[in-house]
Amino acid sequence: MDVSELDYVLPPELIAQRPLERRDSSRLLVYERATGEVRHGWFRDLPEEAGDSLVVLNDTRVVPARLPLRRPGGGEAEVLLLEPLGGGLWEGLARPSQRLRAGQRLGPVELLEPLGDGRWRLRLAGEPDGETPLPPYITEPLADPGRYQTVFAREAGSAAAPTAGLHFTTELLGRLDVERVTLHVGLDTFRPMTAERLDEHRLHGERYAVAPAAWERIRGAPRVLAVGTTTVRVLETLARGGPLTGRTELFVTPGFTFRRVDALLTNFHLPRSTLLALVMAFAGVPETRRLYRLAVEERYRFYSFGDAMLVL
Repeated sequence: MDVSELDYVLPPELIAQRPLERRDSSRLLVYERATGEVRHGWFRDLPEEAGDSLVVLNDTRVVPARLPLRRPGGGEAEVLLLEPLGGGLWEGLARPSQRLRAGQRLGPVELLEPLGDGRWRLRLAGEPDGETPLPPYITEPLADPGRYQTVFAREAGSAAAPTAGLHFTTELLGRLDVERVTLHVGLDTFRPMTAERLDEHRLHGERYAVAPAAWERIRGAPRVLAVGTTTVRVLETLARGGPLTGRTELFVTPGFTFRRVDALLTNFHLPRSTLLALVMAFAGVPETRRLYRLAVEERYRFYSFGDAMLVL
């Protein structure tokens, strides 16, 4: 499959720049795969749509991972922490990478080794104490950094939020049968694809962990609704015999056979992204294209602070 098949036209004004005042007041596009029916509702109606499904959430917590820094001798620099490596070491993205050298110190950061594609192994003095790492398509400052955090976030370690979970309120969670997994969102989730074909794209891998009791519930549930593409990757990794704690490089593309996910709740994703490829794998390629065209026509809000889609 050519990566160009993941393209679509999006008017820039549909890119949500700020969260809604109330999390669960976002819109919800519902698609029934069995019948092809599409209906439009509100996120607060999710319990009625989910029925008796076990709703599985990714409880990762975003760390203040964006560090604005100064280069030796002047000039701006920035480090985005991606993943802790232990002992104060991290993997991160640094820019302007071509002007940086191993051994340089940028405030609390010491650059140790370039890893390619702007990635560095580095040493951080202390704990991450930077800014909320908002995606580049959000150009307005975020008044409350907590809005780029789910209300159920628990395990710190992500460089980006699992955005399908941003719609939930504590009250809404209380109306659902919920289980948790953890996948720390890193480079793979938001890195754009540069290859011409999907099978040429390689994933870097992301860390995950699932409690044994949680997996027993998930494995035995009659029906599982996965909240977000990151949750899908964890569940389908375990369904293929993966360990309860590890790294997943599972790349879900059209033609994939889903073994544990029965329904998917997701936001509207960027063109040419691995996230959109996963949605196409679950909903179907022509069906996803049709749903995205419809979402544009109906003026849904897109991306991290946008509206949601439920595929049943």
